[in-house]
Order: sequence, then C-alpha cells, then structure tokens
Amino acid sequence: MATAAHCIACFEALDAHLAKRPALSLDEIQSLYEQFVASTSSSPTPKNPTLSRLTADPSPSSSSTSSTTGFSTSTPDTSNTSNTSLSSIVANNIPAKAPLFVTWNVVESDGDDDEEEEVSLRGCIGTFSDELLEEGIPEYALISALRDTRFRPIKASELPSLQAAVTLLTDFEKVDDPYDWVVGVHGVRLSFHDKGRRYGSTYLPDVASEQGWTREEALYSLSRKAGWVGSQSKWRDLDLQVTRYQGKKCSVRYAEYKRFKDWVDAK
Repeated sequence: MATAAHCIACFEALDAHLAKRPALSLDEIQSLYEQFVASTSSSPTPKNPTLSRLTADPSPSSSSTSSTTGFSTSTPDTSNTSNTSLSSIVANNIPAKAPLFVTWNVVESDGDDDEEEEVSLRGCIGTFSDELLEEGIPEYALISALRDTRFRPIKASELPSLQAAVTLLTDFEKVDDPYDWVVGVHGVRLSFHDKGRRYGSTYLPDVASEQGWTREEALYSLSRKAGWVGSQSKWRDLDLQVTRYQGKKCSVRYAEYKRFKDWVDAK
C-alpha cells in the first residue's frame, strides 16, 4: 500500500528540484516521518483507509469497511496506535518495488470540511513496470509535475495549493470481456488497433467512480484519451483489449509536508 511517507517524498523531490537543493531520500523520509508522527501526537494523519483498517481497535463493537481504491473521505484515527505497532504494520505491507502512478491535484477549500473541497488534476504520470520505490517515486513525482504535456510545469508558488497522491498498482488481470471490471474497484488499461495504428490508455481505480461513469462511458472515454477520433457509432466495433488492476492509494496535502519539513529543519 502507498503511505504518507511516499507522498511526502513526492513533495520533497519537487520542492528540492525547484529550490535547487539536495533532496532527502525515501529511506530518510520514512525513518524521519515515523519520528515526526510519534513526536507530534496532534499531527493530522493523511488519508489512508488501509492503514486505518489495519490499526483499528479490533474490539467486537468496532466496524470497518474495505476500500480497494485506497481513497477515503475520512481521516483515520491512529491515536491509540503505538509507534512500534504502526512501524511494524507499515514495514510488513510496503513492497520494495511496484508499478506506480504519482498524481498532483490542486485543492481549493472553503473550510475544513472535505465536502467543501474542489479537487482538480494538475498532473498524473506513472509506469506499469515494477520500479524500486526509492527511485521510482521521486522520479515520477518530477515527471508528473513537470512533463505532463496536458499542463504547464508546476511552479514553486503553486506548492501550497497542491495535494500529492501515490498509487501502487496490484492484481493485474487480463479479461476476455472488456466489461469484466467493477467501477470503484478496478483500474482499466485499454489497448486496441484500428487502421494499422495501436492505441492505449488507462484510468486509475478512482477515476470512473469520481466521474460518475458507467463501464461503457469509461471505456469510450479511454478510447478518446488514447487518441482515437473515429465515429462514436463505430466505437463498439473496436476489438478492445482490457487489463484490470487495483491500486493502493494515499494522498497528502502540502500543509502536512510543510509541517514535516519544518520539523526536520529544526532538528
């Protein structure tokens, strides 16, 4: 699963690049972030439902819900979790390498209520190849921030309005039926050929549900995203090849990174 430290590493890579200074490594950030959380008990915990579920009080009266998208609208309560147990859980669930995507969002809020937030995409690029997280997370943090051709490169002045999200991809399954996937559970990787040209595109697991799309609407949008400009009446004639996958996602706002960085600088 992706963690807050992964997201912090994205901000660190981008902030260091823009400030032309050396960046902390992911290993350094993971170690320091555990210390930061332990020393600032009132520090807000980033949205990570998997971590919340694993660290929750296992009493019979407690209940939990599974989020396979790794995206939550609530903040998990880890106030009763010792630093030792948190460290153990994180260590046992973080792979050394994985396919990954880094997403940058602009978050505009009228208050502290998540329902008042307006989130808009600012950049998103990743890879379906296994990447060492130590290298891949900072690399794709910069690529998605500076080289997503849909957007102008992110500037330092924009950092306070940003959210960084990391999605680690798992459970890849090629399906015979292009509709054999579940909105809100699976990401979709689409490929097809038409008139001698190959097309391909993907949506992460949370995209279709956030847009309110059906599976057919998502697949049609993917064909357009891939660059196919054929007639909509011909769309269903395409021989669509679909691989479904799942994603373990975590997101962190710049304010959390700034609190962490100020704490590190003061040490």
